[in-house]
Amino acid sequence: MGAGGTNGGTGRFLIGLIMMIAGGYLFLDAVKVSHGFGMGYRLYSFGGFHLTGGMVLVPFIFGIGIIFYNSKNLLGWLLSVSSLVMLAFGIISSLKFSLRSMSSFELLTIIVLVVGGLGLFLSSLRNLSAADDPQ
Repeated sequence: MGAGGTNGGTGRFLIGLIMMIAGGYLFLDAVKVSHGFGMGYRLYSFGGFHLTGGMVLVPFIFGIGIIFYNSKNLLGWLLSVSSLVMLAFGIISSLKFSLRSMSSFELLTIIVLVVGGLGLFLSSLRNLSAADDPQ
């Protein structure tokens, strides 16, 4: 048995997988991630009111105080957890992705590795002996 439980080529499977991994690595290496998050920058807007990262921490502070005063108080847990969720969502939503400048050779290499590797990978999953059969 070969790749995928068929009589196909295990070599095609491995070469395709290696090509996809290499192309994916080169692609992800070319992606530049930046952010616009800060304590003074707005995270959320409600009408004309802008909620900043620092403002999200105010309910967190009160929630922590309530939790330390009485750990069974549901309001303290609600304030703390909701503030942390809003802060995490604000950080993730402020990320910006862009591709760095690259030559056409680099871009074509990435495309050939990813798409060619995918083609080899998928072709290894079909039954080659049945495909060569003239029936």
